[in-house]
Amino acid sequence: GARIRGDWMGNKIGAPERIETQRLLMRQFEERDLDGFAAICGDAEVRRYMANGRAMNRQDAWRAMASALGHWRLRGFGMYAVELGATGELVGRIGFLQPEGWPGCELGWMLALPHWGRGLALEGASAALAIAFEALGQSEVISLIHVENARSARLAERLRGAPQEGTRLYRADVAKVGQNAVYSAEDVTEAIAGRASV
Repeated sequence: GARIRGDWMGNKIGAPERIETQRLLMRQFEERDLDGFAAICGDAEVRRYMANGRAMNRQDAWRAMASALGHWRLRGFGMYAVELGATGELVGRIGFLQPEGWPGCELGWMLALPHWGRGLALEGASAALAIAFEALGQSEVISLIHVENARSARLAERLRGAPQEGTRLYRADVAKVGQNAVYSAEDVTEAIAGRASV
């Protein structure tokens, strides 16, 4: 299972470095992840509703991994690299984002296209949501979802997120009207109990 370490690269970690679920290992990004992560980020369909809606090149994928690690150092939580426990294949990222100026602690997910529709995002996001409420002490977590992203909206509903219309992301190049799914600790705790070993 996961363990919480009190110190990582000199900073306090509030969330566990690793989470193991039935099928997934969620862990910190490592340099060895670049090939797989670049392939995932380079898929236009995967990136369709994210940020500027465009695929990323290898250098931008590397910067995204570095940014995820920096977020962990600054905030004590962040995005996990997600791999299949049985094979070690990197299949995406799931976790938290809360840069300066963000409207709250955001739960986000991005999986490689061949792994859509298998329940992996639900499994990983459920485990992460449990961490947000139990280890991080969050009373509320949000997911910013593009208004046309029906798959993510359905996932947020399965996680018991309550949609809030009209949210705008703060950067001009990604300012598309979407919805803000809000998860409260009370509503979610029962639904996610027992889904992950943390």
